[in-house]
Amino acid sequence: MITRRFYFRSLVGILLASSLLAQPTSKWIAVGQLHNWFSNLGCEIEVGRTGQIPDQQDGLRWPAQFSYQDCQAAKSMWIGTINYYDPLVDKTFDYKVVHVGPRGPVDHQKEMMPQKFTLYGRHAAPTVVVDGDIATNMQFMDSVDSVDTEQNADRKLVNIVNTAIGVTVKRTISAFSNQYHDNYHIYEFEFENTGVYDRQGSTQSVTLEDVYFHWQYRYAASREGGPYGSNYWLPQNTAWGANTVNQVIGEDPDDGDPFRAGYSWHGLHSGAGFDNVGAPYFGEGGDGHLSAQQFMGFATLHADVSSSDPSDDPLQPSTTWWVGSDWPITQNNDQFNASKMLERYQHMSVGHPELSHADQLIAESGTPWGGLADQWGDDPGGYSQGQGFGPYQLAPGDRVHITIVEGAAGLSRDKCYEIGENWFSPDIALGDLTLPGGGAPASKDEYKNYWVFTGYDSLMQTFTRAQSNYLSGYDIPKPPPPPDQFNVTSGGDRITLSWTNNAEAWSGFRGYKLYRAMHKPDTTFEEIFSCEVPNIVNSFDDVTAIRGFDYYYYIVTYDDGNTNDIEPGAPLYSSLFYTRTNKPASLKRPPGTSLDDIRVVPNPYNIRALELQYGSSGADRIMFLDIPPVCTIRIFTERGDLIETIEHTDGSGDEAWNSITKHRQVVVSGIYLAHFETPEGESTYRKFIVIR
Repeated sequence: MITRRFYFRSLVGILLASSLLAQPTSKWIAVGQLHNWFSNLGCEIEVGRTGQIPDQQDGLRWPAQFSYQDCQAAKSMWIGTINYYDPLVDKTFDYKVVHVGPRGPVDHQKEMMPQKFTLYGRHAAPTVVVDGDIATNMQFMDSVDSVDTEQNADRKLVNIVNTAIGVTVKRTISAFSNQYHDNYHIYEFEFENTGVYDRQGSTQSVTLEDVYFHWQYRYAASREGGPYGSNYWLPQNTAWGANTVNQVIGEDPDDGDPFRAGYSWHGLHSGAGFDNVGAPYFGEGGDGHLSAQQFMGFATLHADVSSSDPSDDPLQPSTTWWVGSDWPITQNNDQFNASKMLERYQHMSVGHPELSHADQLIAESGTPWGGLADQWGDDPGGYSQGQGFGPYQLAPGDRVHITIVEGAAGLSRDKCYEIGENWFSPDIALGDLTLPGGGAPASKDEYKNYWVFTGYDSLMQTFTRAQSNYLSGYDIPKPPPPPDQFNVTSGGDRITLSWTNNAEAWSGFRGYKLYRAMHKPDTTFEEIFSCEVPNIVNSFDDVTAIRGFDYYYYIVTYDDGNTNDIEPGAPLYSSLFYTRTNKPASLKRPPGTSLDDIRVVPNPYNIRALELQYGSSGADRIMFLDIPPVCTIRIFTERGDLIETIEHTDGSGDEAWNSITKHRQVVVSGIYLAHFETPEGESTYRKFIVIR
């Protein structure tokens, strides 16, 4: 017998779980070089993850190993039909459109109602520990809900949303860590006429006529050089894609295009003051490296002919029109406003333009990269890509399947620095430069831009690999799994790294490689150790670390290359993101044996000699070395004002101070005293100088 109390508690639990599921939330997929966040509402709206304007460019990060590589500004998904009786308001609409994005808010109670949002992993993220603390971005960017060792994708996100139009959307997103397939995500959409039109699960059994499914993509490559990046050398509105150029191909199956696709790039901007294709780091402090080399876009891998014919329709998408990113139809929808829904439905079903956005800019400029994209048209927000599929007829229970790949590609990070330096440096002559296919460039701008535009070929290669993967049922070769655990321990004369041996049971397993970076984790790493069968070990001592510097590590496993179908014989590697540490390890020596041993380094500290001190590991770092294992360090000004107290308790001989007072102020130039006192009452002091 179920008691009333138990029944009440169970009901409360069910209602609470349902309420939590219904709230807008997001998850990351971050196992390859393309990182993106996804919303349980079914699409990723503008600043929809944090709600903060500085995250205007948020997601679609490639190459994600480096900071500020975000290329996504906003997306939307609209579903429309005609002659729809709406039981919510007891009214028949000539045109009914429900939406999520490109802007919010989204009505998740009455319009887009999430039902399921589950991330499946082929294996869980490893446990990564530095000096006793969890130290990996995967702890918040890889929240796997369930492990399925039988699935082919490294990560599979299943998202189900009911809509007020009676169509239930099932979105399955697959991602891969194989290094030849790690820069794209594949979206499989299933649209079913379930008739469910509200959160209570009420249904109506009606046939939906002339249904269109429409997506908008607002890209902006990339965040690094803009106002929300690192050094801000590009005009502000590049952050929302005012100068993004959008191209579409494949509308006519007879044209011979490789895909039905849309793609975008960072176009010319009137306010840059230089040829900004590729966004080279220009101006004071610049080095010319390219920061917006990305070509990002999407391609149709499959679209049903109809709900009764699952073969691929080469005429879909039927709409590929661009849209002003700030046009009224991109603002908030109202699913009960007849005029707004008419405008949206007309846009979803408008067909193909005579000239794409990019073709118009190219025609005006006479160059393959287009004219001043920020000055074209009447929209200060720039222009976005759009694609619509339809019309479909959906009787009750009918389903339509559409599969889309989204990816990003372009020059490697090393190539971005090489090409950018050649363009930027006055010491490199034009005559020493060569175009990608050979031949001499007419100018340094032409040299740079043609190299940037090799990103188109890379993106088409990405789509080709994604298509092959999709057609195979995602049966591509899989790299070995990463170690289940990776531990990094700071020591007195070495940093010790150890890892578990679970990957060694993988068929074709060959060995491990260890990588290290100084100062920060979002940079280029160098290989410091490797081992292969039969000489496998599960630990390594880094004895080349230097005191006072920060070190970051990751470990990868690799196989014998026998399953590699793209470069036979080349090993497949586990993803660096599984084990890359985000907390620094540093060398700490044993404690000093005498108070006389204590040193202050550097002394003097000189702001103009950062690279000779601790560099970007600690720009304001001052080290107290060979100190007692436990002591109190008090720092005074020359006139005796106490400005900071540090309790040293870790038993080592090192303690770092970042030149910040107890009031969170950076110390000024002057002479300072550091007083050291042990628990036994022994004490001494050291004088040091700060020059700013």
